[in-house]
Amino acid sequence: MKHWYDNAIIYQIYPKSFQDTNGDGIGDLNGIKKRIPYLKSLGVNAIWLNPVFVSPQVDNGYDVSNYFAIDPQMGTMADMESLIHELHKNGIHLIMDFVLNHTSDQHPWFQDAISDPESIYRDYYIFAGHDNQRPNNWGSFFGGSVWEKDPAKTGQFYFHLFDKRMPDLNWKNPEVRHAMLEIAEFWLEKGIDGLRLDAFIHIAKADLRQNFPTKNNSNKPVIAEPFFANLPQVQEWLRPFCERIKQDYPDTLLLGEAASANVNLAVDYTQKRNHLMDSVVTFRYFTEDESDVDPNFPGNYQPKNLDLVQFKQNQTVWQQTVAGISQPTLYWSNHDMARLRTRVAQTDTQNRSLAMLMYLQRGIPIIYYGEELGLKNLKFNNIEQFKDQTVHDFVAQAIQAGLAQEEALEMVSKTHKMPARGIMPWNDEENYGFSKAAPWIRGEKQDDFTVANEIGNANSMINFYRQLIQLKKTALFQKGSYYLLATDKNSYIYQRDYHQQSALVAVSLSNSEIQVQIPQDYKNEELLAGKYKLNKGQLTLAPYSGVVLSKSEGEKCN
Repeated sequence: MKHWYDNAIIYQIYPKSFQDTNGDGIGDLNGIKKRIPYLKSLGVNAIWLNPVFVSPQVDNGYDVSNYFAIDPQMGTMADMESLIHELHKNGIHLIMDFVLNHTSDQHPWFQDAISDPESIYRDYYIFAGHDNQRPNNWGSFFGGSVWEKDPAKTGQFYFHLFDKRMPDLNWKNPEVRHAMLEIAEFWLEKGIDGLRLDAFIHIAKADLRQNFPTKNNSNKPVIAEPFFANLPQVQEWLRPFCERIKQDYPDTLLLGEAASANVNLAVDYTQKRNHLMDSVVTFRYFTEDESDVDPNFPGNYQPKNLDLVQFKQNQTVWQQTVAGISQPTLYWSNHDMARLRTRVAQTDTQNRSLAMLMYLQRGIPIIYYGEELGLKNLKFNNIEQFKDQTVHDFVAQAIQAGLAQEEALEMVSKTHKMPARGIMPWNDEENYGFSKAAPWIRGEKQDDFTVANEIGNANSMINFYRQLIQLKKTALFQKGSYYLLATDKNSYIYQRDYHQQSALVAVSLSNSEIQVQIPQDYKNEELLAGKYKLNKGQLTLAPYSGVVLSKSEGEKCN
């Protein structure tokens, strides 16, 4: 059966930062609706929205207190229904972010669970320990222990992998699994086209009595990821959930966030016979070069270069392993990482060539809003802007190692996820046309791009992305086979073949001119980033440039 998402080109929208229409400085659903003509002009056929449910906004919407309603900052249910309708009218599908590992501590389930230890909702969450003794030494992704004291003062603790105000659901309880399915189907009945299953790999936990072994048997919290990521019960518990959705809404895209999953787990999660996801997002693509990290303070927010050899290996392994199983996701940026232009791309030309490199591979592109402009991370000058305790720890230790606070904050601005969530710059008006009020997120803009200034320029980044997306829509780049040519670390060249069509995507990863030998029958230029020369199979690429070449005349990609 053919599905719409077989040819999906997804545009990720961080709703708070896209377009404000009611003047409160926070983006909203009507703002997205207002920009549908822009989305259509780009050529994308799906959008993924970060959470828009009712939320206290401890974690920007990933702490949900009511799954059945739209957060008032985002609009109303009528606004959501109108947005779905207008998107569909314009040939664009809608994927919602579905948070299924945890809720807000303000969710009625949790409030009931802590108000009455005998409540049926007590077992909707994970309570353990006794006599004010934590069950184990596991650490939270947000710092500290995964265990927080039960507000009911029972001497127990509740489990939270993320912020303490975001308690984990107990998926071992079949009532929880049923409740989450009901929520998913509520939204699918509204007409949405897909679900991004947030942090699904964490829904199962190991024996809660088990400490994670450390050198000195310390009780200091330690990230014990093997005990709460990708355990076998994840598949067992999610399979009925996914099967029921596919039975009731067979054209639904199920896109799983499998941050730490290796490629073999990705196969398990997307193998058709396993009745789980259609595709997964992994964080395993981008191995960083640690050689320049200063050992005198933590490396987590020190800028690092991409390990190009390891990157090529990662990409090729994923491409080859999931071939015939599912389509990998193709992305450079998202709301959980620094932007491409800040993190990897040294120039605007490289920004283009890297986009070409990534999105013309086999798989589903996910383009982060503003990437098509070449946006960079914002620069934060105040430590509180990051809203992250780990930044406080990093800056304190960096200062102790001899850095000025300004230097440390500049490092974090280049590597942290929050500065990657800046507002979409639409024009040169007040607040770049995003809002008449001060935006919810403030920082120094590190580039001068706006949509209004770029969209009419034939040589702009936006128009390069338009051409790239149109090329991606062709049969060759949707259905063709993939293999990477053997080259050194200075270039990345792969071939796509489909029936009689064939093309090479050749990208320089070097800041110097390079030369590579390619088969002589690839002559037709399909897409260009930068400059190149071609002479009897010898391809010369200017620094960071890239080109797509198809075979001889009559074999063009169409």
